[in-house]
Amino acid sequence: MRIRAKICGITSVEDALKAVEHGADAIGLVFYGPSPRNVSISKAMEIARQVPAFVSVVGLFVNAEANFINEIISNVRLDILQFHGDETPEECARHLRPFIKAIRVKSDTNLVQCAHDFSAAKALLLDTYSEGLVGGTGHVFDWNLIPKKLTKPVILAGGLNAENVALAIRQVSPYAVDVSGGVESSKGIKDAAKIAAFMQQVCSH
Repeated sequence: MRIRAKICGITSVEDALKAVEHGADAIGLVFYGPSPRNVSISKAMEIARQVPAFVSVVGLFVNAEANFINEIISNVRLDILQFHGDETPEECARHLRPFIKAIRVKSDTNLVQCAHDFSAAKALLLDTYSEGLVGGTGHVFDWNLIPKKLTKPVILAGGLNAENVALAIRQVSPYAVDVSGGVESSKGIKDAAKIAAFMQQVCSH
């Protein structure tokens, strides 16, 4: 099966189109104020308008108020929601939109239980646990912590780049991979050459 790829933390139309040009299946827009990759509603609308058919636009939220999420959904063309905080299954499902649940993995994380709890999710996005950070850590977690058979598709994130994504795909066999910092020249600014190199590795598997 072809491995899909999401380029997350897109902050400009230019970077979105770079991702699409090099074969990304999805782009991620971050709606979380503390993140250096946070985008305003107006910027998100501008980016989403330029994303062509068959490329998904994912909206990332972290413990956001329902009213805030509804405001984003009402204004920005989002195909799927990504919840990256401590949201409950009920909080994720109440917006009646397809969603992904991010799990920050550490040694005692029960991913089988997570897959059961978030059975309504379209996938589990597995990221690196880091105290005080909710994502974009740039660090890889121990992929051996991922059970071989989960009931949900796995989107692998956490410290991926062109140098390690092929190994990650071979070891984990995820449904998709997710990258942000690994294809940047600086936080929130994507690098076309790094995107191209990353996607080349993904597409060769």
